[in-house]
Amino acid sequence: MPRTIIPFGPQHPVLPEPIHLDLVLEDEKVVEAIPSIGFIHRGLELLITKKDFTEMPYVSERICGICSFIHGLGYCQGVEEIMKLQVPERAKYLRVIWSELSRIHSHLLWMGLAADAAGFESLFMHCWKLREKILDIFEATTGGRVIFSVCKVGGVRKDMDNSVIQGIVKTLKDLAEKYDSVARVFKGDYSMKHRLCNVGVLPKEDALKLGAVGPTLRGSGIAQDMRKLGYAVYNELSFEPVVEEDCDCYARCMVRAREINQSIDLIAQAASKIPDGPLDVKISSGPDGEFFSRLEQPRGEVVYYIKGNGSKFLDRFRVRTPTFANIPPLLKMLGGCNLSDVPVIVLSIDPCISCTER
Repeated sequence: MPRTIIPFGPQHPVLPEPIHLDLVLEDEKVVEAIPSIGFIHRGLELLITKKDFTEMPYVSERICGICSFIHGLGYCQGVEEIMKLQVPERAKYLRVIWSELSRIHSHLLWMGLAADAAGFESLFMHCWKLREKILDIFEATTGGRVIFSVCKVGGVRKDMDNSVIQGIVKTLKDLAEKYDSVARVFKGDYSMKHRLCNVGVLPKEDALKLGAVGPTLRGSGIAQDMRKLGYAVYNELSFEPVVEEDCDCYARCMVRAREINQSIDLIAQAASKIPDGPLDVKISSGPDGEFFSRLEQPRGEVVYYIKGNGSKFLDRFRVRTPTFANIPPLLKMLGGCNLSDVPVIVLSIDPCISCTER
């Protein structure tokens, strides 16, 4: 059968990020997908020669606007491990609260985009309306809605009154009630299931072999979540990785849908246990050594490699983002799919190409 090569992206109505794929087709079937990335390059890793290690959290947060807080946290935890800093317990709990708020707002953003891709314009609006409640909490507690700049080496820059924390828990409880009606559409609507079920299948063995992370991995039945490593205070909170077994786009959607409720519960747990105390520790020298910091972003595992020489400037600063890890699994999912399913499959990994190209 003759083959045709069709370019997909970097601009496409469904995709918020510039990724280009050459799709090799036989009739309407995708035989192979050849990626082309590199449309964005910001030189963030070179900035260690210009910004000292206490300023680099600001740079790390700008790797991705949606995942900004956890990027800053990943960098700070790496430096803190090198310097053997004992971060105050209250600061760790605040980090968890902001991290889980980031997960909620990222997943709601994705669910809105997924609804839009499936033709549910009103559902898109409902998802983003709920997301605005989370951004309002961020604005009230950090001063920002996208970039927050509250995570620093040794702790956090801002505190929340305990009454504010309890107010957040109440707001999230009210949000959960409204979210249930939205989630029901994703879970049970015939059109949504028809669009997502048995599309973009990634078998468990391929997910492991190709290094998938986050909801892409857990949607293929693998219970791997970096929060179970116990960083910050996740070791003091009760939760299990959210796993789905169907290995398709619908399973990845359900992982994210269920993780929103899980994050609301984790914030309630953290609010009930957060102690009083200081927010940071003093820093008297530069980091001297190296460390790999692994965290769970909304999109999956992010890895920070940091190497210091004792001065105020780092030797090395490297980041592996979850979208970068999920591109090989994406290419596997695209092989054998229908051309019409390509946008949904690409969207199912929640791609962030600005994250991938640093």
